[in-house]
Amino acid sequence: MSFLSRKYPFEQSGHWLRDSLCYCLIVTLILFVLQPFGFSQYEGNKLLVSLLFGGVTFVCCLLYQWAVSAPLQRRVKPWRIWHQALTVLGLVVFIGLCNFVLLSSVFHYPFRLDICLAFLYWAFVIGIIITALSTGLSYYRSLRSRLDALLEKTTGQQEGISVTIRDTRVRGNDLTLPVNDLLCIEAQKNNVVVSFLKDGNLSRAELQTTLAAVLEDLGGFPNIFQCHRSFIVNLNNITSAKGNSNGYTLELGGGLATVPVSRSFVPKLRSFIA
Repeated sequence: MSFLSRKYPFEQSGHWLRDSLCYCLIVTLILFVLQPFGFSQYEGNKLLVSLLFGGVTFVCCLLYQWAVSAPLQRRVKPWRIWHQALTVLGLVVFIGLCNFVLLSSVFHYPFRLDICLAFLYWAFVIGIIITALSTGLSYYRSLRSRLDALLEKTTGQQEGISVTIRDTRVRGNDLTLPVNDLLCIEAQKNNVVVSFLKDGNLSRAELQTTLAAVLEDLGGFPNIFQCHRSFIVNLNNITSAKGNSNGYTLELGGGLATVPVSRSFVPKLRSFIA
C-alpha cells in the first residue's frame, strides 16, 4: 500500500492523438500477426477486421483520455501511483467492453450478459498485468535516474532556517549554515566532513564530532537522512540517483557531490518517497 501511495514520477503525455494511434497499431498488429482467440479461423478479410478492432481501440483511447484521464489529472494533485494504475486499468476494461460489442457484431456472438461478463473478466485480468508492468517498471526506472522527482521536498518550508553542527574540540569552531545549503556529511574516523554550498560553490569543513551526534542535532528535519553508516544526506538537494535494490549512488547539488546508499538503507530511503 505504501508503494501505491507514492507520487507517479512522470509528466502525463499531452500527445493524445499519437498515443491513441500507437495503441491502435499495437492491437491491429497483434490480431493480424498473432491471430489469437480463434481469429485464425475467421474466413473473411483478416486485415480489414484487424484494422476495425484497432480503430475501435483508437476511438476508445481518445474518448477515455478526454472524458476521464485528463479531467482527473487536472483535479487530483499530487497524482499517485494508485491513481495511474486505476486509470490504466479502467482504460483496458473500457477498450475490452467496446471491442466485445464489435466482436459480437463481426463473429455473430450472442450478446448475453454472461458472455459479456466473462469477456470483461479476462479484460480485467489482462489489464492488471498491463497495469502492473507499465506502472511498476516505469516507477523503478525513474527511481534509478529521477529520484529528485519522487521526493516530497521541504526546501521552501526551510527557507531562512539555519542549523549548527557542533565541534567538540576545546577550541573548535561550530559550523552554522542554512539547512538548504547542506549537501551531505561523511564520517571519517573521529571527525565528520560537512559538504555544503557557499555562494553556489562546493565547500567542505571538518569537525570533531560523531555522525550520531549530528543526527541527534538535526533530528527535527525530515529531509536529513542517513543513507549509509558513514553518510548523512540532505534529501532536498538530491538531483539524481543511479543503482538498484542493492544500493544507489545519489548525486547532490547538480553533481557537486555524490554519496552512496548502502543496501541496508534502501528500504528506508524508499519510505521517504511520497
